[in-house]
Amino acid sequence: MIEITSKLPHVGTTIFTTIGQLARTHNAINLSQGFPNFDPDPQLLELISEAFKNGHNQYAPMQGVLSLREAISEKIERLYGPYYHPESEITVTAGATQAIFTTIAAFIRPKDEVIVIEPAFDCYEPAISLFGGKIVPVALEGNDFQMNWTAFKSAISPKTKMVIINTPHNPTGTIWSESDMLQLQEILRDTNIILLSDEVYEHIVFDGKPHESAAKYPDLAERSVICSSFGKTFHATGWKVGYCVAPKPLMMEFQKVHQFNVFSVNHAMQIALAQYLKEPQHYVNLGSFYQEKRDTFLHAIKDSRFKMVPSEGTYFQLLEYSAITDEKDTVFAERLIKEHQLASIPVSVFCTTDYDKKFLRFCFAKTNDVLEKAAEILNSI
Repeated sequence: MIEITSKLPHVGTTIFTTIGQLARTHNAINLSQGFPNFDPDPQLLELISEAFKNGHNQYAPMQGVLSLREAISEKIERLYGPYYHPESEITVTAGATQAIFTTIAAFIRPKDEVIVIEPAFDCYEPAISLFGGKIVPVALEGNDFQMNWTAFKSAISPKTKMVIINTPHNPTGTIWSESDMLQLQEILRDTNIILLSDEVYEHIVFDGKPHESAAKYPDLAERSVICSSFGKTFHATGWKVGYCVAPKPLMMEFQKVHQFNVFSVNHAMQIALAQYLKEPQHYVNLGSFYQEKRDTFLHAIKDSRFKMVPSEGTYFQLLEYSAITDEKDTVFAERLIKEHQLASIPVSVFCTTDYDKKFLRFCFAKTNDVLEKAAEILNSI
């Protein structure tokens, strides 16, 4: 046997795989991993079928099909204002996770510091470690998960190469306000820090609030790689198709890695998505669609012992359980599966620092019958 020194010695199986296996073993309702249990729009499926039949079965261009990049450019300009050139500032990726990984690979060298806002989605920190970067966590504060801008500013050092933000935020369901983005812009002004903005839930924002994309803020936009996801937007996480946009100098470096990491993404799906994006209603109505599900779920558990603040975005809802037990969230999440047949994700797994605020994350991207069954269980506890 050869001896192997792991580049990620502290990384094991993801919590999503672990919880998913446990849920299957105990036949639990699975509100843990973030994927819908319903199909995409039949019109989109038909467009994909037509694209396959029309011969789009070989390599797509490395940057992505031009018609799709043009549609992405038009969408961003319509929603947020700035123009991203389809030929030099947009790349279609194999999901947003690949876009995030490739961005980190392109820019992070050993000993570079990367500020990560915690709780944080679990793909950021392993990628930083893989390329020798140092993670500098900055925690969101309080049960409403607000940014402490003084702490954030204090975390910046001469070695800071990148900041990663995520809005709408997974796992907390919070969104960043215009004030947050303006403060971030002011702090990063006159620095050489790259901003990696994870905006995969950009179209899932509730209660009439806007999504504050980094693209809307000129000084942020010029330093940002912005990542998004068609899988999240069109109920098809298994397709693993996303995109990123960035100013030309950043995108050139991104594509140097992308071309050897993935090269190109499913051709037929890109053709279909380019057609589908011609109708803005296919994504602008997404917030109201998921708000109905959020409200259905919260109304069904309003008399439970769980405490909740309505999610502002994403399709996740946090529930605080301190009135029920003082168990650590990982312990309570496991017991909820084994004893009550309901799966969720403990929020502490999204943090590198010690964290135990008694929160579980539930995904409400499910049909109403599933949400009602889950509510019955939560009400019984």
